[in-house]
Amino acid sequence: MAKIDYQLLLDNALKSVVREALIFAQINGLGDGMHFFITFRTHDAGVVLPDFLRIRYPDVMTIVLQYSYNNLHVSDKEFGVQLTFDGRPFFIRVPFSALVDFKDPSVDFMLSFRKRPEPSAPDNDIELPLEGTGDTIPDTGRIVSLDEFRKRKKND
Repeated sequence: MAKIDYQLLLDNALKSVVREALIFAQINGLGDGMHFFITFRTHDAGVVLPDFLRIRYPDVMTIVLQYSYNNLHVSDKEFGVQLTFDGRPFFIRVPFSALVDFKDPSVDFMLSFRKRPEPSAPDNDIELPLEGTGDTIPDTGRIVSLDEFRKRKKND
């Protein structure tokens, strides 16, 4: 019987806090020194990011929503925003499932989310010994130096 994953339930509930904060920013803007630091995994499904940023940030990326952002759109499952990188505007989209951290330093508020466990990959049977072949190399316990196999350079 499956167990209730309370950590997952808690993460999903806390992501709704992030969603509501972003909806607030979408409707009211961010003023009075309020700003958000949002860290997310760049290669999660649904993340839309320019290739040069995906190369620059292969695992995680932190964006800051403070003064220079536009077109913030929030849905139940993701948010999108236009930010400026290298002097050019780009629209990025981040599913809430890709979030790692959310911070609002103006009120000393921070949330961290755990990564959902990846489905376990099947064992690689190539590493398993083949039955009945007898083609294994016996372990003699002797350490062999590669120098024994290298050609020695002639001194001229």
